[in-house]
Amino acid sequence: MPYNYIISPRASNIINSFYRNVAKKYKHTYSFEQMCKNLREAYIGAYQIENGLLRRNPTIPRWKGKGYMANTNKWYYLYTINNNTISIIDVCHAQNMHESREKKIDRIVTEVLHRHFNI
Repeated sequence: MPYNYIISPRASNIINSFYRNVAKKYKHTYSFEQMCKNLREAYIGAYQIENGLLRRNPTIPRWKGKGYMANTNKWYYLYTINNNTISIIDVCHAQNMHESREKKIDRIVTEVLHRHFNI
């Protein structure tokens, strides 16, 4: 079944500002062409939702109960499905997901050390 896709202004702004910030940070090595390529890949990924990307339950705490999650190797997308319309509500770059995982791992290690070794 073909889907209609709606990308929220929030999701679009997050993608665009992420690559604007990359361009600012790496202004001598990050070309306009590379930025366009990255933007294109982020939006193409959004259109692969329910058409190649796996539907998952959200793993980001602020997304729990708000829809489904799908991801490419660079972007995580929060979306809902209503009839044949997929609405992309929010996005998170994979780089930011790793930071969240690291914090979670640190918390779990600390809890285990406290529980078993009273550290």
